[in-house]
Amino acid sequence: MRGTDETSGSLFSYVDLEARIPARHPLRTIRQVVNDALASLDAEFAVLYTDFGRPSIPPERLIRASLIQILFSIRSERQLMEQMQYNLLFRWFVGLGIDDPVWVPTVFTKNRDRLLTTEMSRKAMAAILAHREVAPLLSDDHFSVDGTLVKAWASMKSFQFKADDTPPDDDPGSPPGPDTAIEEPDQPTEPETTLMPRDRRQNRNAEVDFRGEKRSNATHASTTDPDARLYKKSPGTGAMLCFIGHALMENRNGLIVQGDLTQADGHAERRAALDMIHRHSPGSTRRLTLGADKGFDAAEFVADLRQACVTPHVAQKSRYSAIDGRTTRHEGYVLSIKHRKRIEEAFGWAKTVGGMAQTVYRGVERVRSRFILTMAANNLARLPRLLAA
Repeated sequence: MRGTDETSGSLFSYVDLEARIPARHPLRTIRQVVNDALASLDAEFAVLYTDFGRPSIPPERLIRASLIQILFSIRSERQLMEQMQYNLLFRWFVGLGIDDPVWVPTVFTKNRDRLLTTEMSRKAMAAILAHREVAPLLSDDHFSVDGTLVKAWASMKSFQFKADDTPPDDDPGSPPGPDTAIEEPDQPTEPETTLMPRDRRQNRNAEVDFRGEKRSNATHASTTDPDARLYKKSPGTGAMLCFIGHALMENRNGLIVQGDLTQADGHAERRAALDMIHRHSPGSTRRLTLGADKGFDAAEFVADLRQACVTPHVAQKSRYSAIDGRTTRHEGYVLSIKHRKRIEEAFGWAKTVGGMAQTVYRGVERVRSRFILTMAANNLARLPRLLAA
């Protein structure tokens, strides 16, 4: 019998939102871990808000909405709010009921920027890693580090010569000095004929020719994002306005335990690696290992690691390597060189799924907080399979 194509027009729905989500959906495991982690941050949230005034968006829902935006590759907050209007899975994950209103996009972004600072993103990542089911998955002794370029939200046309801050000698708008003779007209002059104004509007995407012009970070800066730097990762590649994202990975299951983002610089990766290893294991007297690529094979960096009780399992350069036989003779060195490549999987996920191939945020602080939260989302995406094993 053929069914009828008619709308029922029911006024009420008696199916619970919880019952609409499949029992084996991966987001169930992720949501449970996130809820437990956010519950442990309740005291941190209480310090950030006052006891009076208009209620803001709950910080737990802000973080869950930001995570769902990263996990499902939603490119903007406006599109996120639109999908939350009709996507029951998103409403369930964030914590909104089926009749609860969705926030205005600008209100959501303002509340999120005040909450999700770099420090809060790090605390959220640490709370997820400290979960009772996640902590046994981590290694306490063996780590890997690497960096990746994050393209800035600025075009090469915005990379212009820095303006001189010194005021000119002859300022036409300044008042005359005491010795300046003021000429007064002998008779009133006739007003000149007013000319028709010309249309001086320029094309917002005008052609610009940079051929023959030398541009560097010392003399030029981006007018769109002054924190972005012109940089290229390797010889033979084109330079671009970007930041450098850094990650510290534990070698047991390849989860990211620390994240950071800095301005593009030739020494930024080594400085960030030291900061992350000290932040993760402050004052550790236990012998740790740190795997890295050839870019970290520098004598000063290797000496700093040894002083911090960290064995540098760094890939050797073909010439003038700071890694000698006392490190390479051990079997653990070969294993670290093998496992360190897994950190590229997190960077690949962050760029293809997490939207970090080119950030849509401006300013190193906002991009850093987003990058760290993206690394936390990458860990969450891998948890359902790891916990089920």
